[in-house]
Amino acid sequence: MATKVGQVEKEVRSQMIATVERAADVLLLFSKATSRDLGVTDIAEALGLSKAAVHRILASLRSRGFIDLNPESRRYRLGAASLTLGLAYLEGIDIRNIVAPELAALSHETMETATLSIRSGDQRIYVDQVRPEREIVMSVAIGVPYPLHSGGSSKALLAFLGEEEIDRYLGKELVALTPHTKTDVKELREDLVAIRKRGYSQSFGERQPGAASIAAPIFDHLGSPVAVISLCGPAERFKTELDTCIPLLTSTAQRISARLGYQSKS
Repeated sequence: MATKVGQVEKEVRSQMIATVERAADVLLLFSKATSRDLGVTDIAEALGLSKAAVHRILASLRSRGFIDLNPESRRYRLGAASLTLGLAYLEGIDIRNIVAPELAALSHETMETATLSIRSGDQRIYVDQVRPEREIVMSVAIGVPYPLHSGGSSKALLAFLGEEEIDRYLGKELVALTPHTKTDVKELREDLVAIRKRGYSQSFGERQPGAASIAAPIFDHLGSPVAVISLCGPAERFKTELDTCIPLLTSTAQRISARLGYQSKS
């Protein structure tokens, strides 16, 4: 008798786990769908479930506010409870903690200094760096503001802002930090277009004489650039390392962006 009871309990637990997994699959389907709402048939076909099973799952999710039903179209969309969960996750994100191990790995693999920067109004500041163990390395000043048009990290932020923000910024007086800083608006616009196309920026002596860098933006769940990671080193040495460093940098930026909820459109 005890064996039969135990078997029944085991089967019930398995069914409960399967139900939870299916409910999670339904919620994830909404997050990936190109349309804001989905019908029962859409969900059933996408997940290989019966319409009856989908109806049961949706009813359960609706009762807890995770899914809403449009009574006119009879189609479903994510509810307020899903937003609450997402916001709770976002509030718990600390960009430095997320990026720290990635910076360490990037610096170790390339043997160059890896940095993290964030925007502060019309400026950009370094908030973290990891330097390699070699004789000649670059070092950045944490917390010091730099203009958004000067240097690899700055341009990687500027290039991915909205057009209105870019226009407003380029309408200001652009100060040259070095003889190589680009201050011509036409030239800068061309550079920003190129950065958006390839997904990263590069700088040779634009912020600091003798220094070079490549930088890639980190995007949040809304597709906004929230930070930038870069690799930097002495200009002459860095020229020979670009082909190796670029794919490592961009893949790291993509990985971090994915953790922040960004879904690439490409």
